[in-house]
Amino acid sequence: MAAPTSPLTDLRQAYTGGRRTTVDTVEQVLTELAREDDRNVWISTVPPAELRARAADLHRMRDRMDRLPLYGVPFAVKDNIDVAGLPTTAGCPEFAYLPERTAPVVRRLLDAGAILVGKTNLDQFATGLTGSRSPYGRVESVFGGGLVAGGSSSGSAVAVAAGSVTFALGTDTAGSGRVPAALNGIVGLKPTRGLLSTSGVVPACRSLDCVSVFTAEVTDAVTVLEVARGVDAEDPWSRPLPAHLVEPRDPATLRLGLPPVAQLDFFGDQGQADRYAHSLAGLTKAVAGTSPIDPVPLLEAGDLLYQGPWVAERLATLDGFLRARPDALLPVTRTVLESGRRFDAVDTFRALHRLQELRAWTDRLWERVDVLVLPTIGTTFTLAEIAEEPIARNLVLGRYTQFVNLLDLAAVTIPNGFTADGRPASLTLIGPAFSDTTLARLAAAITAPDQPAVAPAPPANGSAVTPERIDEPALLVAVVGRHLTGESHNGELVERGAVLAGTAYTAPLYRLYRLPTPDGTGLPGLVRVSTTGHSGTGVSIEVELWRLPPTALGGLLDGVPAPLGLGRLRLTDGREVLGFLCESYAAGAGTEDISATGGWRAYRRTVASTTTGRTT
Repeated sequence: MAAPTSPLTDLRQAYTGGRRTTVDTVEQVLTELAREDDRNVWISTVPPAELRARAADLHRMRDRMDRLPLYGVPFAVKDNIDVAGLPTTAGCPEFAYLPERTAPVVRRLLDAGAILVGKTNLDQFATGLTGSRSPYGRVESVFGGGLVAGGSSSGSAVAVAAGSVTFALGTDTAGSGRVPAALNGIVGLKPTRGLLSTSGVVPACRSLDCVSVFTAEVTDAVTVLEVARGVDAEDPWSRPLPAHLVEPRDPATLRLGLPPVAQLDFFGDQGQADRYAHSLAGLTKAVAGTSPIDPVPLLEAGDLLYQGPWVAERLATLDGFLRARPDALLPVTRTVLESGRRFDAVDTFRALHRLQELRAWTDRLWERVDVLVLPTIGTTFTLAEIAEEPIARNLVLGRYTQFVNLLDLAAVTIPNGFTADGRPASLTLIGPAFSDTTLARLAAAITAPDQPAVAPAPPANGSAVTPERIDEPALLVAVVGRHLTGESHNGELVERGAVLAGTAYTAPLYRLYRLPTPDGTGLPGLVRVSTTGHSGTGVSIEVELWRLPPTALGGLLDGVPAPLGLGRLRLTDGREVLGFLCESYAAGAGTEDISATGGWRAYRRTVASTTTGRTT
C-alpha cells in the first residue's frame, strides 16, 4: 500500500521539493475563486493584491519553512469569526461590523504560515444544520442533485470539499462542524470545548460553542488542531489540554460502544442504515473489542438543546438586535430565536438538573467503553425538502450530533462511503473531553484507503457511486473526457473494478482541445503547454480521479486511441498522478480550444444550452 498522503503534506512536499511556490498557490486560489461565483460559498474574500502580497512575503521566508507548520497552506474561516479588515456578518448583512482584531484562533494559523483566503457562508447566526438559511444564498453539497450542504458551517465545508482551500474553520454548537462534513464527504473535527479559543467568535450558545476544523484527511485536521489550540486568557471558556492526555492511545487498546442498528432511527432511509451496519464489521478489526450501548440517554440530552432552555441562550446574545431589527432576520431564524422566550428560570434549573444526571450516566459509560460510534446523520435532504419543513427536518439532521457539546464530549466525523443511490454516508467517533487525538488516530486507522475525503462527482447517468474497500494497492488515474462519469467510455473503468475517488483540477499547465472525429462528437484531448505555470498559456482543467487495480491498466489502455496516452499529470495541490494526455501535435488545424469552459463536462453543457436554449 502506498505511503499515507494528504493535501497538506502533498502541498508541503511540493514546496520543499521546489515544484511549487506560494505564488503558484495563490494564483491557483484566485482561479478557483473565479469559478465559484454560483456556489454561494464565500461572503467576503481577501483582495487579490493582499493575497499576492502574502504569497510574496511567504516566498521570501521559504528558508524558514521548517518552522512554519502551515507554510503556504490556503484556508478559510466561517463568517462568524473575526478577521481584522474583513467584515463579520454572521450571515446577517444588517448585523455586520468591521473588527479591529483577528480572533486568536485565526492569528495562530496565520503565524504558522497559513494563507487566509476569505470568509465563508453560513446559516444565519449559526442557527441551523442545513446551509439554506442565509441571505447570501443557499449552499448545495458538492455532490449536487440539490442535496443540502449541511450547516451552519456550509461554506467552509464546501470550500474544502471542492478543493478551493486545504482546510477551513467552522463553529459547532449542535453539529455545525460535523453535519456539513457528512454531507460533503470530508473530515470534521469538533474539538473538546475550550481547546480552541472562541474569543472573536459571534456566540450561538456561548457555554457550548466550539471552533471546528474541516479537512480532506484526518491527519491534516490534527495538524491544524495542534497549531490552533492554546489557552486564551481572554476566553473564560478556555481550557488547557491535560498533560497526561497529550499522547493519543493506540486504536488496538480501545473499546468501542456501538448502539445496535435496531435502536437507531434512520427516518426510513435504508441506504444510510445499510452503510452504518456495513461499517461495523470493519470497525471491530481495528480495536480491542466492542460493546452494545443504549443511545437513548444520549439522544435525550440532545433534545434539551432546542426543546430546552439552551435555545434561550441563543436569544441572550441577540435579544437586543432582534428587538431593534426584527426585520433583519430570516423568518426561520427569528422563529427559532423567539422560541427561547417561552422558558423561565424554573425551566432552566430543571433542565440543568436533568443534564447533570445524563452527564453522570455518560461518565459511567466511559468506564466500560472508550469511543462511541454513531452515524453522523440518519438521512439526507434536498434543499427543496428542507424548504417544505425547515425546522422539523433540521432537527432530524441533528439527531446524532446535538448531545455532544451538552455532555462535554469530543468528536471526529469521517466519510463512510455512499448509499446505493450515490448519497454520502458518514460516521462520527465520540469520546470524553480531551480524547481528540485518540479519536483522530482511530479515525485514520479505519478510514478506507479507497475512500479519500474529496468531492466525488454526482452520478450523471443515474448510476450509483458506491466505493468499497479494496485490499490491493490501487493506481490513482485522472480522466478528463469520455471516461468521466456518465460519458460514453466510463463503463471501461467500472467493468475493470475502478472506483471513483473524486474530482480535482489540474495545475495551470494544460489546455483542453476538442479533436475532430468522423461521427462529429469530438474527442477531448488534454495537452500540457507549460512547464512552470507562469507562461500564461496553461489553465486548470477539471478531472475525475479513479482508483484502478494495477492489473486492469493494460486492458484500459488497449482501448485508448492515438493521439491519446497515459502520462504524469500534475494537480493543483502539487500531486502528480497518472492521467490521460494528448500529444501536442494533435492540437493543430481543425481542433477547437475549449479550455475556457474549464472541462469537458462544462463544455458539453455549454454546447447543449446553445443547441436547446437551456442549460442541461
